[in-house]
Amino acid sequence: MSQRHRSSMLLSFVSPLVLLALLLTACGSTTTTTGSGTPAATTTNLTIGLGYIPDVQFAPFYVAKSKGYYSAAGLNVTFNHGIVPDLFGSMVAGRNTFVFAGGDELLTARDKNIPAIDVSTIFQKYPVSLIVPSDSSIKTLADLKGHTIGIPGAYGSTYTGLLALLYSAHLKTTDVKLQTIGFTQVPALISHKVDAVMGYSNNEALQLPQRGFPVRTFNVSDYQPLISNGIITTENTYHNQSAMVKSFVDATLKGLKDVVADPSAALTICKTYIPTLTDTTQALTVLKATIPIWQGKGQAGYNDSATWQSMEQFLVAQKMIAPVKDLTQDYVNLASS
Repeated sequence: MSQRHRSSMLLSFVSPLVLLALLLTACGSTTTTTGSGTPAATTTNLTIGLGYIPDVQFAPFYVAKSKGYYSAAGLNVTFNHGIVPDLFGSMVAGRNTFVFAGGDELLTARDKNIPAIDVSTIFQKYPVSLIVPSDSSIKTLADLKGHTIGIPGAYGSTYTGLLALLYSAHLKTTDVKLQTIGFTQVPALISHKVDAVMGYSNNEALQLPQRGFPVRTFNVSDYQPLISNGIITTENTYHNQSAMVKSFVDATLKGLKDVVADPSAALTICKTYIPTLTDTTQALTVLKATIPIWQGKGQAGYNDSATWQSMEQFLVAQKMIAPVKDLTQDYVNLASS
C-alpha cells in the first residue's frame, strides 16, 4: 500500500468560470423514464479518486458498490484508480467528486487555498510504522540517534510518519542518517543495509516475519496522532449537495462494517475489482491486519477533534503549514448524524 503527498498546483491554472462549470458537472444527475415517459428514480453520478492501484485497502468501497449500498442511495459510483500527481487538483478541476487522501494532505492543500473538507476518516489509525529487527539495540525512539533509517524518499506518509516519530522523541532528521531505498524496505532490513525502515503496519511489518525475520515496530499512531486517509470533497459539493455527500459516506461505512464482520466474503468481492489479486492468503492477512486500523477506537468514519489539533500543531512545528485559524472548518462528522 502506498500513500503519497501530492502538490496542488492545478488550481492556479483553472479559470473561475471553468472551475464553476466543472464543479457543477462533477456530480451529475440522470433521470430515467419509463416507456410512457413517466419519470423514474433519479440517479446521481459521482466519482472518487482513490490515488492508487486497485487494492484490498479499498475493500469498504468495493463492498458498498457490489452489495448495492450506493445504488440503493441513488448513487452511481465510479472508482478512479491510479497514482495522480495532483489528486486534490483533479477534484477541484471536476474530475472527481471525492478523493481518498490523508488529513495531513488536506491541511497542506488548504494551506494553498484549496477549498476541500474531510467528511469521513476511514483509516482511524495512521498505518505507518518504524520497523527494526527484533534484536535491535533500538528499544525506544530516543535510541534512533545516530542510526540509519531507510525511507522510500522524502515524501508521502512514510516520511511524514518518520518526522512525527522524531518530533515525538525531540529529535531532528540531522540526528539520524536517512537513506533513500525506494520501496525495498523488506530486503534492505533483512540484509542489514539499514538499521530501521519506515513502512506500513499492514504491509512490510507483516512481510518481514513471514520471511522468518522477526521485527519490532514503533507505530506512529502510538506516539503522534495524525489523521490518515478519508473521504474528502470540495466545500462547494459539501455545502450544495449535503444529502448526497452524507448518503455516500453512510453507504461506504455500511460497506466497511461488512468487511469487518466477514473479511473472507469481502475478499471474494475484492477479486472482481483487483485483476492482479492472485495470492488470496496474503491478501486476507493484509485485510485482517487493516481492520484494526479502520476501527480505531470503534467509531467508524469519525473525525476526532483532538487528533486534528495535535496533527495541526505538528505540521506547523515542521513548517509544513501555517497555523490554522479555525480547524473546525476543515472536517465534519456525518456518520449516523
